[in-house]
Amino acid sequence: MLTHSQAQRNALAVNLAPYFPSGVRVELAMRYGSPSVASGLTRLSAAGVQKVLVLPMYPQYSASTVASTFDAVAKTMRDTRVIPELRFVNGYHGRADYVAALAASVRQKLESAPVGTRLLFSFHGLPQRYVDNGDPYQSQCQATAQAVARILDLQPGQWAVAYQSRVGREEWLRPYTDETLEQWAREDVTSVAVVCPGFSADCLETLDEIDREAREAYLNAGGKAFRYIPALNAGAAHIEMLSELVLERTLDWRGAPESTE
Repeated sequence: MLTHSQAQRNALAVNLAPYFPSGVRVELAMRYGSPSVASGLTRLSAAGVQKVLVLPMYPQYSASTVASTFDAVAKTMRDTRVIPELRFVNGYHGRADYVAALAASVRQKLESAPVGTRLLFSFHGLPQRYVDNGDPYQSQCQATAQAVARILDLQPGQWAVAYQSRVGREEWLRPYTDETLEQWAREDVTSVAVVCPGFSADCLETLDEIDREAREAYLNAGGKAFRYIPALNAGAAHIEMLSELVLERTLDWRGAPESTE
């Protein structure tokens, strides 16, 4: 995750530089890791930054991810005497350029897949009570998957949505990814591809949980061919989408772009 995230940060900084004549800094911070949100904000403050756009790398909003990032920023700022002007992106699950980038990555992987390959969109799970209490996460996951399926002209029965990473005894969002793949294998679905649109960068929960554990679960249940579709990472289309998102939210913070001629 750190390797891909650093690559995203570096590429985004290069893309944005021409649009900020007075300069722009892009700092990396992790909600549950290092470098932390507090350290990222400290570096920006030390550099004299007075305007900060917080871009959580979670396409689909949830109180446990996007909102918790806002909480971490607010906690860091609580004891700061002079806070910068803050703006906050609360998700981008339905952006046309995000959906297009996802669809292109899926299409590329499916081109070499056997006819009849079934596509699974696997999102990080949440306790069911979160959604019951009004969290929009599940509906946004469904909307992202439906938009990609529409671009790819996938029909019902050719794709599905499931949720991974459940823990504890509490009921989590269903259907579960591992159980779905095992069921497909028992139904003689001999080829599957799995994409994780809720992750902007590959990490343990994609490379290990999906590309290893879920692969083993499917093959051990009788499946024949398993394809993991990588996260968008620092791919050109992803960085271009993130750049456009930042530029839209900072239109009045920047001057005229430098000439590229």
